[in-house]
Amino acid sequence: MPIIGDLLTVDVNKPCQKLAKDITAYDGILEQRIFDLPAIVVSRTDLVNEINDEASWEKHVGHSLRALRPVAGDGLFTAYSHEPNWRKAHNILTPAFSKKAMTAYHSTMVSTVRELVDSWNAKQGQWIDIAAAGNRFTTEVIGRAGIGHSFNRLDEVSDDPFTTTVLRELRYANRRTDAIPLYTKLFGKAQRNQHLQDKAWLRSQISIIIDERRNAGTPATDADILDSMLTTPDPDTGATLDDANIINQILTLLVAGSETSANAIGFALHYLANNPDIATACRAEIDTYWPDSDIPDCEFGDIAPMRYLRRVVDETLRLWPVAPGYFRQAKHDTTIGGEYHFKAGDWVFVLLLAAHRDTAAWGPDAAQFNPDRFLAENLRSLPPRIYKPFGTGPRACIGRQFALHEIMLTLAAILHQFELEPEPGYELTASETITIKPEGLRLKVNARSR
Repeated sequence: MPIIGDLLTVDVNKPCQKLAKDITAYDGILEQRIFDLPAIVVSRTDLVNEINDEASWEKHVGHSLRALRPVAGDGLFTAYSHEPNWRKAHNILTPAFSKKAMTAYHSTMVSTVRELVDSWNAKQGQWIDIAAAGNRFTTEVIGRAGIGHSFNRLDEVSDDPFTTTVLRELRYANRRTDAIPLYTKLFGKAQRNQHLQDKAWLRSQISIIIDERRNAGTPATDADILDSMLTTPDPDTGATLDDANIINQILTLLVAGSETSANAIGFALHYLANNPDIATACRAEIDTYWPDSDIPDCEFGDIAPMRYLRRVVDETLRLWPVAPGYFRQAKHDTTIGGEYHFKAGDWVFVLLLAAHRDTAAWGPDAAQFNPDRFLAENLRSLPPRIYKPFGTGPRACIGRQFALHEIMLTLAAILHQFELEPEPGYELTASETITIKPEGLRLKVNARSR
């Protein structure tokens, strides 16, 4: 329509899910324009495979990520690739997510998982708000393992103010009204004022954590992510990160690291509760590694061999990737699909919610949950660059191994200890911020009979 463009076709609460429904009628590629903001959206697997080729395409910090920059600044997730702090932080933090580092974080993860299990033991027979419980838990995991700080105990009833504020900032960053001219000035003043207060408060809390660590000194062994940011020089330049950027990186870890894992755990628990045969197969596998009734003091290497559980996680992330999509821009003039032409700097939005359900690649049952889709013999027939739940290329999520280990460990412990009871009549639906979260999902847990 004149002036407003395609505004009336947008679901402001669930824009990506609405697009995922609409795009199949347009052969997996469409342009949507809201006022003067156009976006080309792609979900067709063959086109996505080309767009994920680093020879011609690279990450674009799109509109929704720019909206998060007032919170996370030039942190790894929201930095532009040309910003010096991106390369510097990437060089410094990459070793902090290596296998050696992950081994050091493992014991803290295990103790936090035990605390979650203990808190759920006290709630047997009660409905548990899975999204809220997940956010509290994963914030604690990244807080304790990554920066040596606890925001709350998992047996506390009330939400901690830090997690509450982070979630409010995510909702603010994901608002769609900022594409409407003058809307914020005319109608969004209260929201903006709350955002400014939240931003200042979050940064002040992180600054306190940094000062406390600096005053305490760096341990000789078992340094965590915060220690790396405080003391490790960039191997290319010899420079360390300044405090403003360390705050940006910690906020990025806490926002992206907690939301993504919490949501993946929530969606996986929904499918496990509603597919008892799959849950039973998972338990049989877990029991071969953990034969006793108690959660063992397992080693880091005990988790990865649980291959069936990993397929459950992979299939969950296919249907509900950690973010609904990501932005890519052309490095030079290029063409995709032999007919769609782009100039250098043109960008597209890869809609993973739809691409991961493209029947051309994933089969006629692509919308169904089936972990065996990730058996090696089934994966060989897929294009190489289409399954990207953590993004793609050098700008893919640096913490994906941390997240996968955390998700696997948590699901293994929950399945080992509990039977999951779904809420009668509940149909899975998701809310959207920068990430996708199961909405209204409640489960009961009951002690597992052995």
